[in-house]
Parts: sequence; C-alpha cells; structure tokens
Amino acid sequence: MSTAKLTEVILGVDTHLDVHVGALINLNGQLLGTLAVDTQTRGYLKLLTWARSFGWLQRAGVEGTGTYGAGLALVLRENGIAVFEVNRPDRSKRRLEGKSDPTDAESAARSVLAGSATAIAKTHSGAAEAMREISVVRRSAVKAKTQAINQITAGQCSSRNQRASVGRQTCDLRRQLCTYWLTGARPIPERPDYIA
Repeated sequence: MSTAKLTEVILGVDTHLDVHVGALINLNGQLLGTLAVDTQTRGYLKLLTWARSFGWLQRAGVEGTGTYGAGLALVLRENGIAVFEVNRPDRSKRRLEGKSDPTDAESAARSVLAGSATAIAKTHSGAAEAMREISVVRRSAVKAKTQAINQITAGQCSSRNQRASVGRQTCDLRRQLCTYWLTGARPIPERPDYIA
C-alpha cells in the first residue's frame, strides 16, 4: 500500500497502570477500532503498529502523559507522532455517558480531531525535569533527617527516665547530637572522661 492512498487516522489512548486502551478514528470521526495493550514497550509498539495498519498516523491524544502515559508518549514521539495531552472527561459527562476505557480513548481521539486538545505532552527532559528530580531528592533527605531526629529525641527521652542506669554522660552526648541535628550548629563539647 503506498502512502498516497493512506488516509490520516488519529489515535486516542486511555492510560492506566497495567493496561492502556487505544481507539482509532479517521478524519470523518468514524471509529475504526479499539485495542488494549499492556504497559510495556512491546505493548506500545503493538499499539503503534496496529494504528498504522489503518492509515497514516500523525497525531495522538493521550491521557496522563505525565504519569501512566509517559512511556507511551515517549515511544510515540520517537516514532514521529505529535502527542497531545488530553484531559480526562469531567465527571458529569462520564456519569451521563457511562465510564468505559474504550469510550474514554475514543473521546481522547475526538478531542485531537476537534482541536480542543492543544497541550503538547510533557517531555520529561530539560530544566523543569531536572528541578523535579532535585525536589524529589531534597524531600527524601528532609524526611530521613526528620526520622533521625525523632529517633534521637525518643532515645533522649527514654534515657532521662533511665538516667541512673545509663549514666549522665551518655544523655549529655545524645542531647548535644540532637542539638547539632536541630540547629546545624556544631556544639563544642567538653571532653568526656570516657573518651580517650
């Protein structure tokens, strides 16, 4: 089949954790078919091959390109397809028309056809992605620091109750360590007798 005879088709995809559902329409809005694939690269390529068997695929509307649809959006972009972010249908519309994955996928394709889906899908690269990764690492470090402080504080409180058996010097070291963690200022401890 030559490319001159191919008509343009538009892919719409409803994304989920384990399965993506694709729907294909032509430029007249006629539904050509639906296909469910697993969320692995082989599933994405199967969906792409299936869609191209119907015609010339240039545009795709994908729900959740920043989450579940990120891998699919990347594969589609690498294959020269313009990927548009499609918002999930509002709840009132879903309640009236019913909720089904093929219906949502078809709605995504129709949004691209109508021109209402104009947002370019997230690329997960560049300065914004670098800042997101730094933010994730910082959040993790703050959480770890908080957990350590809580453990030290819990140990300090329990050592107050057991001061007679543990000894005052151990409690003082814990207090100094806790001060260091909380303020960041390094205390100048007196040299305890038990540290040679």
